Amino acid sequence: MCVGDAGGGAGFAGECLSGLSCSISSKTSVQKIHTIPQGRALPSWPMDAELNSLIDAVRAAAAQGRTLRVRGGGSKDFWGQSLTGEVLDTRAYRGIVSYEPSELVVTARCGTPLAELEAALAEKGQCLAFEPPHFGPGATVGGMVAAGLSGPARATAGAVRDYVLGARFINGLGEHLTFGGQVMKNVAGYDVSRLMAGSWGTLGLITEVSLKVLPVAPAEATLMIAGLAQGPALDLLHRWGGQPLPLNASAWVRDTTAQPVADYLFVRLRGAVAAVQSATVKMSADAAALGAQVQTMDNAEAEQDWRASTEQALTFFDTPSPDACLWRLSVPQTAPVLDLPYPTYVEWQGAQRWLWAPASAAVTLRGLAQKVGGHATLFRASAAHAATDKAVGVNTPLEPVQQRIQQQLQKQFDPKGVFATGRLHLL
Repeated sequence: MCVGDAGGGAGFAGECLSGLSCSISSKTSVQKIHTIPQGRALPSWPMDAELNSLIDAVRAAAAQGRTLRVRGGGSKDFWGQSLTGEVLDTRAYRGIVSYEPSELVVTARCGTPLAELEAALAEKGQCLAFEPPHFGPGATVGGMVAAGLSGPARATAGAVRDYVLGARFINGLGEHLTFGGQVMKNVAGYDVSRLMAGSWGTLGLITEVSLKVLPVAPAEATLMIAGLAQGPALDLLHRWGGQPLPLNASAWVRDTTAQPVADYLFVRLRGAVAAVQSATVKMSADAAALGAQVQTMDNAEAEQDWRASTEQALTFFDTPSPDACLWRLSVPQTAPVLDLPYPTYVEWQGAQRWLWAPASAAVTLRGLAQKVGGHATLFRASAAHAATDKAVGVNTPLEPVQQRIQQQLQKQFDPKGVFATGRLHLL
C-alpha cells in the first residue's frame, strides 16, 4: 500500500551478482575503496557485545581458513547454488537504530525481524515501497537486503537497492566498514552500499542498513479483469504503460481449476485519490471494450491477494509435481508471449514471468529469455531431487568478462574466501 517511483527496478535487481559487479572497476582494491568519499573504517564507533561477536567470528574464520554462511531467519535457504559453510547467525544483532518519519529514513541492524520493521513504519503511515517478500516468519532486514528481492511493484516503485542509502558491513578480513549515509545524494566513487543488495552474503556480512521509506498511498484500487488471454492482456498493459496512469502492479494468470478454464488480469492502481478514481473508470472501459468482464475488488481482499502473490502463496505456486522446478524469467515488459508449454504467471509490472518446468528445460528457458533480452533463474528446485536440479546452474551462466569481474570483486572484499560459499554460481 505504498506509493513511490524510484526507477531502476525493472525486475533485474538482486538476481545475481553479475549485474552488480559490472558497476565497480575490476582494478579496485579494498584499500582503494577505503579512499572513496562514502567509505571508511569505523574503529571509533561503539561496539556492543553482539557486534564484537560477529567480528571475532569472521576474523577467526579468516585466520583458520574456514568458510562462513551468513544466516538470519533462514527463510530464503531454499534459494541458491549451495548452502556450504558454517552458519553465522545474525539474529542477536537486532533493533531499529534510528527512525525519522519526517526525513523518510530508517536505520536497522541486520538481525531485526522484517515484520518488526514494517510494523514500526505502518504505525507512522509509511512503508517499504519495494514490498520485500518474507518467505517465512523469521525474515530479517539483513536477509532482505542480501537477497535483493522485491515485490510486484518493482518496475514502478523500484527495487531494494534503489532504497538503500547506506550500509555497514564486515568484510572478509573482519573489518567493520561503512558506505553511504542517510540521504540520497550524488557522490564521486562507487556505490558500495547498493552493491551489497543481491550479493547473498558473498561479499561480507551486512550489519546495519539505512533505507529510504515512503508514505502509504492516499488511494488504491485493484481491477480484476476476466476473459483476456495472455497476448491481449499484455497488449492492453503495454497501451496503459504508455499513458499517465497510476499503475503500480499487475499479474496475469490462467486458472486451470475453473470450469471452464478462465484467464484473469489483475491491475493495482496507487496514488492520489482523483488519479486512481479517474484511471479506474478509464481502464475499466478499455478492458470492457475488448469483451472482458471487469470488477473493482475490495481493497482488503486485494491486499491479501497481492501479499500472497509476493509470498508465493497463491494456488499457482503450489508444486504441481515432485519433479517440477519453479523458474523465474526476468524479461523486459515489452517481451511478447513466450512460446512455452508450461503454465505461466506473468508479473508484467515486475518484468517477471514465473513457470513450473523440469530442470532439464534450462537450455530452452534461458535461450528464450535471452532472445528477448532477459535471463532465467531456477528459483526453487524440485522436491524430489534438488541437488541434481541445481547442477544446471541456479543463475544464468556468466559471460567470461562478467565472471572475471565478479571473481575480482569478491577477492577485493573477501581475499581469504571466508564468504565464498558458492551460492550464486557453480564453482
